[in-house]
Amino acid sequence: MPFCTHCGTQVQSTAAFCQSCGTAQPGADTPAGTDPLASLKPRNAAILCYLPWLGWIMSLVILSTRRFQSNRLVRFHAFQGLYLFVAWMIVDIALEPVLRVSWLRRIIPILELGLLATGILMLVKTSADQLIRLPIVGEMADRSVNEQNNSRPS
Repeated sequence: MPFCTHCGTQVQSTAAFCQSCGTAQPGADTPAGTDPLASLKPRNAAILCYLPWLGWIMSLVILSTRRFQSNRLVRFHAFQGLYLFVAWMIVDIALEPVLRVSWLRRIIPILELGLLATGILMLVKTSADQLIRLPIVGEMADRSVNEQNNSRPS
């Protein structure tokens, strides 16, 4: 029986992962189709990042997996979709309680509607293969993609 390459625990020869530390074992036969993103096309992945109320989940999945690690465009859309969701959260969680007591509370639904419309616009434009960099959010997404590429070992 072989041993784990990370912790030294004895593992079965057919084990894909160590049952003690969870490290993938080299040479183990992993079943085909274990990567749920394997059949997802880059264009569709970028589109999913802008789904209203759910796009942030897909953005996190894309940013945390290796499938699109070298695809700058998909990562840009993932960051931009995630930052658009953060803008929504800032309006919903931070601004609403502050403005609730004043006559400015009427601006909250307008801001939320604007952010929703921006997300839908990005969904449509991305599905038509048109790249739009939103004013502040797009710049932050570009910077995030560049920082990740610069920090990745060559």
